[in-house]
Amino acid sequence: MSDIANRGYTTPDVLVSTDWVAKHLNDPNVRIIESNEDPLLYPSGHIPGAVQVDWTTDLNDPVRRDYIDSEGFAALASRISITPETTVVFYGDKNNWWACYAFWVFQLFGHTNAKVMDGGRLKWEKEGREMTRDVPQYPLTQYPVPQRDDSVIRAFRKEVLKHIENGGQLVDVRSPAEYTGELLHMANYPQEGALRGGHIPNARNIPWSQAANPEDGTFKSADELRAIYLKEQGLNPEAETITYCRIGERSSHTWFVLRYLLGFKNVRNYDGSWTEWGNLVNVPIEK
Repeated sequence: MSDIANRGYTTPDVLVSTDWVAKHLNDPNVRIIESNEDPLLYPSGHIPGAVQVDWTTDLNDPVRRDYIDSEGFAALASRISITPETTVVFYGDKNNWWACYAFWVFQLFGHTNAKVMDGGRLKWEKEGREMTRDVPQYPLTQYPVPQRDDSVIRAFRKEVLKHIENGGQLVDVRSPAEYTGELLHMANYPQEGALRGGHIPNARNIPWSQAANPEDGTFKSADELRAIYLKEQGLNPEAETITYCRIGERSSHTWFVLRYLLGFKNVRNYDGSWTEWGNLVNVPIEK
């Protein structure tokens, strides 16, 4: 934790190190949660005692395009054996991009006692730490049904339209080829999801991956992040900010960086992102 504490983040305690996790594997007040893009990673090996939260089957409603409701979240929390007092620690593949997504969804339901393991699966594996295929069995808990509040950290299309009309600050975290409209998805992924390519007017393109160190998946220091987001791109930490990508998962990683590591005062994630915006009739698009 000392290394994290020395990086100059606004809220350093939202991150924990692999050492911290290793020391809390048997802590009954801590639940380690793995969340990946690839659902086969967890069964192939995971941190001992960790539970899996799948972004598609666990966090999203199976019918409408939205997240689970309050009752669904309480049921999920009960199944993974947590209470509102439990410290949940997320980690995963892709430099924690999906872990940050799960973290963000948990915030919608007010579970603020949450952290992210710096470096995710990559760092844990590179350090040669213990992995297991054993799936832990925990007793069900009684998690009170929470009130889901989308207003503080989630943006919807009408709010985005008003935001750009007012000249608001937007961050497109996709790849440059997606930003220009050359691709509708990242390279080497199926090119689907939107009828039009491009970006929301006035959005600055800052790919999400720039915030992480590629060699071990850890977050860059606050000085390095400020050089990217503030000096190079001219973002204002005091201005209302909206992040977006294709479906809101990569942009939740940038949301996490801006909100917790750089201390942006008002930042929301537009999870409708390009699969919604690129399919809407009569909305402005730039290339």
